[in-house]
Amino acid sequence: MATLTEGEGGQRDALRGAAAKWTPIALGVLMCLGWGAVLWTVPHLHADPALHTVARFAHLVGLVAGFGAVLTVDWLGLRWLLGHRTLGDVLQLARTAAAPIWAGLATLVVSGLVLHPDLASWPTRVKLGIALVIGLNGLYAHHLTPRLAGQEVPRSLLIRAAICGAVSQAGWWSATIIGFLNAHHT
Repeated sequence: MATLTEGEGGQRDALRGAAAKWTPIALGVLMCLGWGAVLWTVPHLHADPALHTVARFAHLVGLVAGFGAVLTVDWLGLRWLLGHRTLGDVLQLARTAAAPIWAGLATLVVSGLVLHPDLASWPTRVKLGIALVIGLNGLYAHHLTPRLAGQEVPRSLLIRAAICGAVSQAGWWSATIIGFLNAHHT
């Protein structure tokens, strides 16, 4: 069995550190490229009425799953700020809720394609922009979560996590309200 010399281990650690630093940026770029592909696809996709009905239901399910999980994590975060829970409780729930949050967001995007949003409408454009911000903010939150698990969490990191939570809440609520208003004006 081969062993690493001290220099090789240091190089490997440096590569891991560089990969960890670039991974959120690379994922953000991929998310933006995917978002561009989604926006390009919208005018080229036409669904029959039955598929449109299924997409509306899927959109509602995606909202309940994604936003519901976000609300749950943020509620526990508020309980932590009030001294009723530990930061470890919040982080554990955030890790557990990541799957339904991302699944809900993905379901919203895919079902939204089929719903054929009016890209000429400024509220729709705002909602789509907000949805991208929600995704990018989610990547940032995912990047922050393990860093919050340390023994002594720096105040600056807690502030960034709080801002991330506020952006998440503002984004999900805004997109939901715009979607509701758009659905009732068409």
